[in-house]
Amino acid sequence: MRVLCAFPEAMPSSNSRPSACLAPGTLYLALLLHLSLSSQAGDRRPLPVDRAPGLKEKTLILLDVSTKNPVRTVNENFLSLQLDPSIIHDGWLDFLSSKRLVTLARGLSPAFLRFGGKRTDFLQFQNLRNPAKSRGGPGPDYYLKNYEDDIVRSDVALDKQKGCKIAQHPDVMLELQREKAAQMHLVLLKEQFSNTYSNLILTEPNNYRTMHGRAVNGSQLGKDYIQLKSLLQPIRIYSRASLYGPNIGRPRKNVIALLDGFMKVAGSTVDAVTWQHCYIDGRVVKVMDFLKTRLLDTLSDQIRKIQKVVNTYTPGKKIWLEGVVTTSAGGTNNLSDSYAAGFLWLNTLGMLANQGIDVVIRHSFFDHGYNHLVDQNFNPLPDYWLSLLYKRLIGPKVLAVHVAGLQRKPRPGRVIRDKLRIYAHCTNHHNHNYVRGSITLFIINLHRSRKKIKLAGTLRDKLVHQYLLQPYGQEGLKSKSVQLNGQPLVMVDDGTLPELKPRPLRAGRTLVIPPVTMGFYVVKNVNALACRYR
Repeated sequence: MRVLCAFPEAMPSSNSRPSACLAPGTLYLALLLHLSLSSQAGDRRPLPVDRAPGLKEKTLILLDVSTKNPVRTVNENFLSLQLDPSIIHDGWLDFLSSKRLVTLARGLSPAFLRFGGKRTDFLQFQNLRNPAKSRGGPGPDYYLKNYEDDIVRSDVALDKQKGCKIAQHPDVMLELQREKAAQMHLVLLKEQFSNTYSNLILTEPNNYRTMHGRAVNGSQLGKDYIQLKSLLQPIRIYSRASLYGPNIGRPRKNVIALLDGFMKVAGSTVDAVTWQHCYIDGRVVKVMDFLKTRLLDTLSDQIRKIQKVVNTYTPGKKIWLEGVVTTSAGGTNNLSDSYAAGFLWLNTLGMLANQGIDVVIRHSFFDHGYNHLVDQNFNPLPDYWLSLLYKRLIGPKVLAVHVAGLQRKPRPGRVIRDKLRIYAHCTNHHNHNYVRGSITLFIINLHRSRKKIKLAGTLRDKLVHQYLLQPYGQEGLKSKSVQLNGQPLVMVDDGTLPELKPRPLRAGRTLVIPPVTMGFYVVKNVNALACRYR
């Protein structure tokens, strides 16, 4: 069973200080029983804007956006988060009350929070206050937990005087926990590679054969969902709970057959259809893999396959990508958590919204291999800053983009791939730095040369705010630190998020996109009809 909660909506101004407390009452819980996919209208691929051989570098790209009507409208919680059950296994659960983590999580609100992953199938629930005592005596975890409890109690007592109940953990405690987590990470990796797990997620149904030695077909899974819903409805607290599934993996032939059987039986039972996507095998990944346009486009093909099945049985049913990672096997250190991985992540957000996927859940917010947004030292990684900018600037309404200047017909035997990708949304109406009617572009330049974009049509001669995100430090694309408009992004000494300062560009100025970078561009005061109303 998946538990889904939603962070409350919060759009702090650029100089506001995030609250240190996250009261339980500010979160709402919804039952999420693994199920993914929603179909919203047809496929819209990113802009094909590649450079023809021999075309001069100074050639301008003319860019305009349709502002009358949005082509899609996604969920307000479009970018959401996941926590992996391994945080229970390796002892990090108690640190979710950390002020620093709460501040980082609140920065990405509003969002759904999904608790799930491969280990959910081996997670057992006991109605005991201290499970360690039921095993015949306290073990190391019990003593460590008691130590944590003492610290939390003392911190809460101290914080009550300041009007806050969030725990502060001393450095020595964090070091003990990190050491334990590092040891448990080796155990988790061993289990993953051997497909042998100890009891401690509801997984992908099509993976049961590998992990459990048995298979579950789509029809039977659908019947199970129907029965589950009938069991929940008489219970008052769950009578209006949402149900999601079947959370399939890559839509290959056998997986599509499972989804087809499931939708035929239980398509109307679930609130959204769900699936998961992984781009690269984490054991063989290289930094340049993140720049391959062929890899970026694999997601688009999967979306179309899933939408075809869903629309056959329940046209218009919402589809969620309920788990996306850049690399498998927990990710690759210095790659999955680097600036380079951001190209896949930002393109994923743009492509999913463009093709009508309602919600994408990022695996994982914290402490799962190297695909997470926040590392074990509670430091935000490049994908976190990318997600924070997306949350602050991007609204749910998707706009059509029109480009001229670099289109050409493909030559025989040559495949054109998109190395310049441009997406457009209405600017987030919760961001009070911009009036309604403003438009935000986000641009990915995978070329090894800079690209020049001239705003045309409704965007002509408008003031633009640039948020250019580049790697910071000597590691280049492998850097785990980033800079915004030339200034490094780090948390403030008092534990708050930094001010995200834009660089104003003169009205009518050509946008110059540096090579192998990504950024957001808010076009102010466009007065776009599609963006003036919620």
